[in-house]
Amino acid sequence: RVELVESGGGSVQAGGSLRLSCAVSGATYSGYCLGWFRQSPGKEREAVASIYTGDNGSPDYADSAKSRFVISHDKREKTLTLQMNSLTPDDTAMYYCAADTRGRAFRRVTGFTQCSHEVADYNFWGQGTQVTVSS
Repeated sequence: RVELVESGGGSVQAGGSLRLSCAVSGATYSGYCLGWFRQSPGKEREAVASIYTGDNGSPDYADSAKSRFVISHDKREKTLTLQMNSLTPDDTAMYYCAADTRGRAFRRVTGFTQCSHEVADYNFWGQGTQVTVSS
């Protein structure tokens, strides 16, 4: 029902920047959760950042992404982006964008809405884009 297509991955040197994009189609864009996740060989898939596309949404970042990454979305363009700065080899992974159309990732916080970092809360996933950071 929802199609997600990532782009923007590639190889960069440590300390560099990279911007990932995710085109969203197949469903009404507003009012649900979107997130970026990553997975490297031998490790569990983990959340990087999430964002709510409706009113009063606020992004939420994993500790590893705070102060370095910025998640954003464009309602008009129906795109999700992840601006990654100060990249390190530890950021090397396959990056996936995900969507929750069931409301399971929805979290009410005082004054605004955030989205969970639980993999199981998201029901649609993109194909992934590889990010490789060399030293």
